[in-house]
Order: sequence, then C-alpha cells, then structure tokens
Amino acid sequence: MAELTLDIARKILDAALAKGVEKKLKPLVVTILDARGAVKVTAAQDGTSLMRAEIAHGKAYGALALGMGSRALFQRAQEQAYFIDSVNTLAQGRLVPVPGGVLIMNGGTLLGAVGVSGDTSDNDEICAVAGIEAAGLKANAG
Repeated sequence: MAELTLDIARKILDAALAKGVEKKLKPLVVTILDARGAVKVTAAQDGTSLMRAEIAHGKAYGALALGMGSRALFQRAQEQAYFIDSVNTLAQGRLVPVPGGVLIMNGGTLLGAVGVSGDTSDNDEICAVAGIEAAGLKANAG
C-alpha cells in the first residue's frame, strides 16, 4: 500500500474516536490528511468547541509540512522558537506545534498524518496513535 485510501482513513478515524470514548475524554475532532496534505476525512464528536477542526488540521498539517510529529515540533518550538515562528509565518499560520499531530507510516513510506484536538494535547496524541495502529500502520508522533 503506497496510498492512504478513504477506507483506511475511516478505520483510523473510527479507532481514534473510539479511544477517546474509552478514555472518557472531552469531545474530539479528528482530521486525516494524505501525503499531499489533502483532507481524506474530518469528523467532530458532538459538543466540540468552535476552533477544534482548525486545530486538528493544523496539527496534522504541521507534522506533514516538517516531516515530524507535532510533539517533535512542540519540543523544537521550545528550543528554537524563532525557527518555528518563522516557519509558521511562511505556512500562513497553519501550523499548530503541540502534540496531537502524528505521521502515518507504512514501512518507510509516508502515507499522511492524523491531527486530533479536543482534550489535552497528550490525550489527543494517544487517540491519533491508537487510530493509526488499529489500521495496522506505524505512528510517528515525534
């Protein structure tokens, strides 16, 4: 498999949301982008706040844009704030450099990224990883 299909994206989405329900998290939004950065699927649980879809997209987009999970972007932002700020300016503010954006890997092939927003960033990341692994793929969170 060299492409993230809609069926696989839906499996990731369903498992990520199920993990949030299992852990009794706040309502989540999950966005899955393919390797080109195109949206494959986005879904919001009932009760999410207004900006959660944009935040989930920004976490996934940032991971794809810099080729590392958003946890690594978060760490880099702490160490090199000017760099991340400059890259975010170049990206027209579309990066959200906090945990919850996870790359989807199949062996050494990048298939896309998952972004989750709604609970703490750490819990968002747990749900993204659970979704990816449930689809039989490898998660790269950072």
